[in-house]
Amino acid sequence: MTAARVVPTSEAAIALPDHVRVAFGVKDVVPRPVVWAGQRAWHCGDVLLRPVADNAVAAWSAGVLDSLEVEAVRLARPVRSSDGRWVVAGWAGSRNLAGSSEPRHDDVISASLRLHAATSTVLRPRLLDDRDDLLSRSAAAAFGERRLVLDPGTGGELFEQLAAHRRPVRLSPQVVHGELFGAVLFDVDGAPAVLDLVPFWRPAEWAAAVVAVDAVAWGGADEGLLDRWSHLDEWPQALLRAVLYRLALHAQHPDASARSLPGLERAAGLVAAHL
Repeated sequence: MTAARVVPTSEAAIALPDHVRVAFGVKDVVPRPVVWAGQRAWHCGDVLLRPVADNAVAAWSAGVLDSLEVEAVRLARPVRSSDGRWVVAGWAGSRNLAGSSEPRHDDVISASLRLHAATSTVLRPRLLDDRDDLLSRSAAAAFGERRLVLDPGTGGELFEQLAAHRRPVRLSPQVVHGELFGAVLFDVDGAPAVLDLVPFWRPAEWAAAVVAVDAVAWGGADEGLLDRWSHLDEWPQALLRAVLYRLALHAQHPDASARSLPGLERAAGLVAAHL
């Protein structure tokens, strides 16, 4: 079992440049196109090379993961290029880890909490200061920090209905990975692995709640998942902000439609029952 499923070469939308292989010291290794936790990547021996959407975020993530220690969570340690960089021409490298994606939703939430116990001392990265993308806008809207005009038919109406139940919370923000659903792999012994960090400055409870909402909406999780984590601080409001985040993101996404909304509607109904 490997950390990525092999895909036919014809499916590889982006070719791995030779100069990137040279930079990461794998020029003599035949690359294999794979999908690692939903991301296109290439196996080059024990090194995994992947294109990154944001060079600054990828470099920051690598810098944190290089020395971070997380109890019972494996981290894909980043690999530097020959000149010491974490990112070369939009590509990053890490050590390959064994594992596969499995519907172990409670284990992902548990891994999220352990990961964020470790990142609780990580300083807020300056790259978040001017961030303005779908993820950051949606999170800000979920926490009532930003007003967005959302399409009623793709989640905006439900967002407004649920937002009325938002109450103040006393949860401390910190560096969290806000997109862990589908991004945690498990080896044959059930040990979770995390590839990178998608940084948010939000409470750890919210990040766990996002996993729970995603699992209920799209992962086939049982309804009891939300109840099993109700011991977490301010859990009902964390769940509310998680489903508001997903609704705001869905309503803004160019590929969203009324047909892709039912999963979130199910999650929203279950969250509303906890308020």
